[in-house]
Amino acid sequence: MKRIQTLMLLAVTVSIISCSQPDDAQKLLKDLEKYQKEIRDLEGKIEATRKQIDGLDNGSDARYREPVVVESLSPITFRHFFEANGAIVPVDEAFISPEISGQIVEIAVQEGQRVRKGQLLVKLNTEVTEKSIAEIKTSLQLANDVFERQQRLWEQKIGSEMQYLEAKNNKASLENRLETTMAQLRMATIYSPVSGVVERINQKKGELAQPGVQLMRVVSLDEVFVRADVSERFLPAISKGDEVELLVPSYPDFRIKTTIHRTGNVVNMNNRTFEVELKVKNNDELLKPNMIAVIVMNDFTADSAVVVPTRIIKEDLKGKYVYVAVNQQNDMIARKKYITPGISHQNKTLVTEGLSFGEQVITDGYNRVNDGMLINMSK
Repeated sequence: MKRIQTLMLLAVTVSIISCSQPDDAQKLLKDLEKYQKEIRDLEGKIEATRKQIDGLDNGSDARYREPVVVESLSPITFRHFFEANGAIVPVDEAFISPEISGQIVEIAVQEGQRVRKGQLLVKLNTEVTEKSIAEIKTSLQLANDVFERQQRLWEQKIGSEMQYLEAKNNKASLENRLETTMAQLRMATIYSPVSGVVERINQKKGELAQPGVQLMRVVSLDEVFVRADVSERFLPAISKGDEVELLVPSYPDFRIKTTIHRTGNVVNMNNRTFEVELKVKNNDELLKPNMIAVIVMNDFTADSAVVVPTRIIKEDLKGKYVYVAVNQQNDMIARKKYITPGISHQNKTLVTEGLSFGEQVITDGYNRVNDGMLINMSK
């Protein structure tokens, strides 16, 4: 009988589709799927009713009860989380470039070597600078003698003021030249501005080093930033100091809790995101610059919430519902209760309307019961 009804429904539908436009055909196919689902639901109810009738024929104690598992609803704290992909950036790193041009005469470190802050890295050729310093010192010695003589004469009211001022100015000019040249000499010796590891040396001994051209890179791995771009819709939910969880896909077992170090104050116009930054100790040096990281952040929390497993929520033409176990005339039966679900996370869904604390929802066997069906429940 059921097969004949289904075939008749299919025949009528195919006949209508053949006379309809493509858009109408799509609508009719959706209607067909809906009707078939209703037929399956009705068949389930018919079968359940037959079982109950069979039980009645054998006495009330023998009535069939569908075995189910129930869970009593109690208030819990529901938290929703989202993830943002980011990248790891060293807190301290230095792209070494000389302040003056010069030929490299010594590279005091090797790639991969650990260095301390202030340790010698590179020396440039200083021959010309040293000769200039020697010449300036000789001239300065003479200028000092001349100035001292002119000063004594001026104090004795001998000679002109102009001669005294010229000697004084010459001495001061040479002192400034010496100071500048000494600074240039110091610039020819490059020291590490941070403690870390020499990651890359881009030039060799004998080559010409120039300002603005990277000669070497030194990276510190003791502490790193994790930076991620987060959609601006999460701005109200994310703040500095919030606790988050950090994951690194390269290390499946790596999972630590930390706090947000900084949130960006500007929204990127191109992708409508703002920056979230973490600052993480990296004592074991597992985290490397440019590695991919995942930040798990909490954007919603509800205390004393009604929460059910997402899988038990079903839907019909009237809306979404779950089955609950209720006592009716000393018999436990399944009742359909329509609900208003909220957001979901990790296979759990927040229910905003329709359920109350203490109600017993059917969590196993919910696909085998129908409204009003006798059940045998366990927890």
